[in-house]
Amino acid sequence: MTDVALPTRDSALALMQEYTASDSLRKHMLGVEAAMRAYAEHYGEDIERWGLAGLMHDFDYERFPNAGRSATEEHPSEGVRILRGLGYPEDVLDAIMGHAAYTGTPRVSLMSRTLFAVDELSGLITATALVKPSRAVCDVEVRSVRKKMKDKAFARGVSREDVTEGAKELGVDLDEHIAFVIGAMQRSAEALGL
Repeated sequence: MTDVALPTRDSALALMQEYTASDSLRKHMLGVEAAMRAYAEHYGEDIERWGLAGLMHDFDYERFPNAGRSATEEHPSEGVRILRGLGYPEDVLDAIMGHAAYTGTPRVSLMSRTLFAVDELSGLITATALVKPSRAVCDVEVRSVRKKMKDKAFARGVSREDVTEGAKELGVDLDEHIAFVIGAMQRSAEALGL
C-alpha cells in the first residue's frame, strides 16, 4: 500500500495547526502520533504512514465536533473528505474513520486497530501525567494509569471501554499496551509539553 505518495509530515502538521487552535488537542494528536510511530516500528510497518494517521486523526474535531455522533457528517467524516481531496492514501483514511467507533467503519488493518487502541489511552496517560506533582509523563507508571481507569470521575471524556477494547482488538495485554504507549509518549515528552 505504498503506491500513493505520502504527504510530508511538515505539510500535515501545518494543516493540523491551521484547523486546530486548542493546544491540548494539538498535543493529543502529537501523543497519538508518537504512539503510532512506535507501534509501526515495533511491527515493522511504515513509520511515516502510521505517524500521519495518528497526527491527523482529530485535525477536524474543532471545526466539525459531531456531538450527534453522525457516521457520515462532521468529525471524522469531514476530515477524511478533506484529506482525500489532498491525496492522502486510503489506508490512512480508513484508519482515521475507524478510530471513531460510531462511524461503523471496520478496523480491518493493523494500522486501524492500532490507532483505535492508542487514541483514548494516550488521552488517559496525558491526564494521569497532568495530576502528578511534576506534570511529567516520565513519572507515569502503568499502575497509576490502571488506578485512574477505575475512577470514573477522572478524565470523564476518556472511554474506558475503548481502551480495553483497543488492546483486545490489537491482541496485546492491557498492561503491556499501557507501558508501550507510556514509553512512546515519554520519548516525545518535550513536544507533548509533558
